[in-house]
Amino acid sequence: MSVPQVSRGGAGDGTAPGASPVTRRTSTRRRLFDAAVTLIAEQGFSATTVDEIADRAGVAKGTVYYNFASKNVLYEELLRDGIDLLADSLRRAADATAARGGTRVDALDAMIRAGLDFIACSPALIQLYVAELWRTNRTWRATLTSVRGRAQSVVEAVLREAVEAGELSGELDIPLTASALLGMVLVAALDWQSFQPDRSVEEVHAALSRLLQGRVGAGGSQDPPA
Repeated sequence: MSVPQVSRGGAGDGTAPGASPVTRRTSTRRRLFDAAVTLIAEQGFSATTVDEIADRAGVAKGTVYYNFASKNVLYEELLRDGIDLLADSLRRAADATAARGGTRVDALDAMIRAGLDFIACSPALIQLYVAELWRTNRTWRATLTSVRGRAQSVVEAVLREAVEAGELSGELDIPLTASALLGMVLVAALDWQSFQPDRSVEEVHAALSRLLQGRVGAGGSQDPPA
């Protein structure tokens, strides 16, 4: 998530002077999310203070507490919001492929590209998400489990449709395969962003697409493309 420029005019929160309270609050929460994810990625959760988040977002400290009861709640909502956005982008990619008459494997491939595009725009968010997956002592563990399930369920739904349509083998372990595909995209994208930034998103997508077609796609009744 990129940090937007703070506007000092209008309502003082980056919205137009005549914006509704709901619009202003949504804008404020988005800026707080952007500020928090950037700071936490830079210096860690414990080292990041509410004062720093407020300062980076260009709002008063009280505004943070008006929107979120604590820093923990802010971070919990940040994870929920971010992964929901990822899940939505995956779902839209699958729906767009279906609307064009593509196969479910085509839809999975489109979801890989959508995931890469999302992570390229929000690398800090995904870095935090992946790091938190391995922690079991966080107060937001239940929320993290829930939002992970939302993203994975989108992939599972397409895999299930592919099995039902005969595109993939009925022996496919759908939950584990969905987890593997989602994890492949997340980890490969972070490796790309951190260690191979000279590669284009097209190159990364092509490599992951070949893995999808060769491993998942080959399990069905159709042969993978040459």
